Amino acid sequence: MKLFKLCLLCVFLLLQHRLWLGDNAYQENKALNTEIKQLVESNQELNLRNQVMLAEIKDLKSGLAAIEERARNELGLIKNNETFYRIVPDPQKALKQNE
Repeated sequence: MKLFKLCLLCVFLLLQHRLWLGDNAYQENKALNTEIKQLVESNQELNLRNQVMLAEIKDLKSGLAAIEERARNELGLIKNNETFYRIVPDPQKALKQNE
């Protein structure tokens, strides 16, 4: 009976060693789960960005309004016989609003 208890104790200690210190141990599993969560969040952000880009591509393919808007905003282009006005904010008002 004493030998049996000793064998059970050895098996128990061996299993505990593998659980905490062996390959694929608890700490490694926990670190991998954390990394998986970060990658899932990153994938969700990238999927959202891809959806926005696909919507923009669809918009650009479907009509000239989106192309015209991009040309105006990004390149600063204006149409013929059109006057461009730039409204510059008053720096004094900007300072007062920030306070």
